Amino acid sequence: MEMMTGLRRPMFLGGEWVFRERIIEVRDPQDNSLFATVPAASKEDMLHAVEQAKQGFKIAAAMPVHERISILNRAADWVEAYKETYAVTIAREGVKTIREARKEVSRCVQTLRISAEEARRIAGETIPFDQMPGSEQRIGYYYRFPIGVIGAITPFNDPLNLVAHKIGPAIAAGNAIIVLPTAVTPLSALLLAEAFEKAGLPSKVLTVITGYGAEIGDALVTHPDVRMISFTGGLATGQAIMQKAGLKKMSMELGSNSPMIVLDDGDIEAAAEAAVSGAFWAAGQNCVGVQRIYVQNDAYDAFVSRLVHLASRYRTGSKLDEETDMGPLINEIEARRVESWVQEAIEQGGRLLCGGKRNGSFFAPTVMEQVPHDCRLAKDEVFGPVVTVYPVPDLETAIERSNNVAFGLHAGIFTRDIHKAFRAVRGLEVGGVMVNDSSDYRIDAMPFGGVKGSGIGREGIKFALQDMTETKVVCLNMSQ
Repeated sequence: MEMMTGLRRPMFLGGEWVFRERIIEVRDPQDNSLFATVPAASKEDMLHAVEQAKQGFKIAAAMPVHERISILNRAADWVEAYKETYAVTIAREGVKTIREARKEVSRCVQTLRISAEEARRIAGETIPFDQMPGSEQRIGYYYRFPIGVIGAITPFNDPLNLVAHKIGPAIAAGNAIIVLPTAVTPLSALLLAEAFEKAGLPSKVLTVITGYGAEIGDALVTHPDVRMISFTGGLATGQAIMQKAGLKKMSMELGSNSPMIVLDDGDIEAAAEAAVSGAFWAAGQNCVGVQRIYVQNDAYDAFVSRLVHLASRYRTGSKLDEETDMGPLINEIEARRVESWVQEAIEQGGRLLCGGKRNGSFFAPTVMEQVPHDCRLAKDEVFGPVVTVYPVPDLETAIERSNNVAFGLHAGIFTRDIHKAFRAVRGLEVGGVMVNDSSDYRIDAMPFGGVKGSGIGREGIKFALQDMTETKVVCLNMSQ
């Protein structure tokens, strides 16, 4: 880990570790203490990265599948060998507790190993050309080939595993990739670049460039030689990227306002525990986190009582303390924004059941009821530790209100009735429905993405590989 220790850290530009005179300070959001510095790349650096990646793509595309598999597995081995270093880095630069960070490291290892497995499954199939009269003497097939240079832009809330979800399938498919991590949490991405360097990934295939998106992002997304943009972040930024990127593939995992439904035949204790974990994991800075809960009338009082009890016991504090359940928001600006949304809801008639207090960048786990449906807290993505609860008379009302937002990423439902569960599955306008789980349940092999304002395309290695490859048809006329 020699390149990624100490205060001053380099970026990984076309396979070379480089410094720049201008730097970005990476600060621990818990107390704003300086953790490290990284280079502030220029537009010229980004253009150079694209040129290097164009050469890297030729190298990657020519790499046999068995070599890609070996590199991905060796990178996973490296991350696993230094898992505590990775976990501490995630916790220090970001918002996760050390226990949450360790889980992210484990998921990153899985993501890389799944990428290695899926690399051997990039396959085509034969085409019966003789289904067309006059083509009886033709045979053929199609196969998938790598798309080229991929640009990836990643957020702060999962600074390691979301990067792995871009790099893993890109390398499995034989592409080159340029990763631009958010400027507030770039260190985990750089650690992953080191893992691939140690794994023997050829130079120029991977770049992790550090800089401000407002300064260098356009040079990446508008470049004609970048054939795909994979973006995880907010809706407004995703829309801006799509408007300016031009003719290229897009994968967009954007915002959400995920609902959970609790019916009166559901397991109230399990639902309350899932809601607390789903709402307050990573201090609510979780794209599939539970934000709205619709509870059938007969179960409402018991569920809310249990939810408030569990939320009130949630422990906030130092991220490196093994006993801490929840850390801070990414900065005090975000904590103040969440505070203002809660206050707005209270002023419009919402009732605060617990939490609602801010201390610097920390915001207490918060439960509210009677929040008007036109409040920002009800209709937009709060991206903070706040959950709202509403009573509903029946499942149909819960589904209707769940769908009454501009997003549609995940939803959860608690019920013992399989017929009601499947009515929810059919009726909810989302990319995933978790039955008897909160909306934030996910494994890295499943397709992940949403509808409406939650994005286009799907992550999950097998599904990302479809976007990161193209199809070529081969037809042989045997009559000649």
